[in-house]
Amino acid sequence: MLANAEIVRRFLELKHQVHPDVVSYIREQNDPTLIDRIAAGVPGDTLVISAEHIPGLKKVRDGTRFLVDPELEVIMGSAGTTGSVSGHEDAVHYFRDRYNCLSSMLRARMNVMPIEALAKSPHRYRDEECSVIGMVADVRTTAKGHRLVEVEDPTGAIRVLFNKGRDDSFAEAERILPDEVLGVKGKLSNDGGLFFAEQLFRPDVPINNAPFKSDRPGKAVLISDVHVGSDTFLEDGWNRFADWLQDSDAGYLLIAGDLVDGIGIYPGQDNELTIKNIYEQYDVFAEMLRDLPSRIRIVAAPGNHDVVRMAEPQPAIPPEFTAKFPSNCTLVENPCLLNLQGVRVLMYHGRSIDDMIGLIPGASYERPGEIMEEMLKRRLLASPYGMRTPIAAMKNDRLVIDPLPEILLTGHVHICGITRYRGVLGVNAGTWQAQTAFQKQMNIHPTPARAFIVDLQTLQPEVMDFS
Repeated sequence: MLANAEIVRRFLELKHQVHPDVVSYIREQNDPTLIDRIAAGVPGDTLVISAEHIPGLKKVRDGTRFLVDPELEVIMGSAGTTGSVSGHEDAVHYFRDRYNCLSSMLRARMNVMPIEALAKSPHRYRDEECSVIGMVADVRTTAKGHRLVEVEDPTGAIRVLFNKGRDDSFAEAERILPDEVLGVKGKLSNDGGLFFAEQLFRPDVPINNAPFKSDRPGKAVLISDVHVGSDTFLEDGWNRFADWLQDSDAGYLLIAGDLVDGIGIYPGQDNELTIKNIYEQYDVFAEMLRDLPSRIRIVAAPGNHDVVRMAEPQPAIPPEFTAKFPSNCTLVENPCLLNLQGVRVLMYHGRSIDDMIGLIPGASYERPGEIMEEMLKRRLLASPYGMRTPIAAMKNDRLVIDPLPEILLTGHVHICGITRYRGVLGVNAGTWQAQTAFQKQMNIHPTPARAFIVDLQTLQPEVMDFS
């Protein structure tokens, strides 16, 4: 099997640099001749070889667009669809649904066998390269610095060792999260008690993913974390934004949670509120929305400061708090999947970012775009169960990213971020709240009063600063 360094060296000898996606693809195909075939078809003035230079690899769109409403359709996360958790039996269905959905994405790229088969016939597979798919039940670093991961499928469990001396797989092994689903290629130990990993696979966005673009003009404005009622809410910045919307050609406004600051969210919050009644907070927010142009379709989702349960998926804001909202505002759950003129937008408040930053080496609140890429690689909005992000284990896992969106919109961390990963545009829309006392303690510097405008015909973003 070719190592990453060997693939890069071969391309350098042919006077080319190569994109990491192409390196991963060649390793996955395990075909050394692919290097020469790619290089042979590349124009002479090409500096970096990308996925578009791979022969025979055609761009493929994820799914067909059926437009029930040609303007705005809520594909997933309509108000009232979340449901409730009935008992521990739902947890079994929940994790089985996650495994089935994500493992099916991996099976198209791997020839896998049940873990039970390795356990029952270790001598048969001892020197044979084989592959398994499992959900991560436990992950830790050994005393010698290796990465030991226990994965399980419906048939059994096995311990997988990622050797720190294998640079190709160990860097990704350090980023393995609890409860994600991954594939591993490797060999069984002599006694059958350990699986030595050689290559790691994630569900990921296909390298040939082709995003859908609208066939007619349309622009969507993406924001998050308004925090009405807080003494650090930037009313002047919001008013400048509202004035700009009056003359803009935007057709949609998406708000990814934390519409208000809430009540009793953290100790001492009362001292930082200008509106201490939760109903009044939503009434003021409703008035702000009514002042916006009625031609704009508004979609508002909850966040962890809103008056719904903390556990995700979160239901839409209840009617008793939204009676004064304008008729052009659609209330949705968190997360939700929207269809804007055929362009799919996955809107998720983003509380799981806290967990991912704590578990992924080098991750930072200052770079939320990188965390959105990690979500897309795992095809999961929230992976670890039982940490800071409460998850309602229902019969279906609504946190699985399927189908793929054209745009992933998050918030929560109050810092703007943008990325484009294999055709998917990731946007963290920041906040409309200045730095809080807690953020000062944590040395977090928000980027407030920003709005992202995305052209639905080109999927090109623009950032407007109203601070």
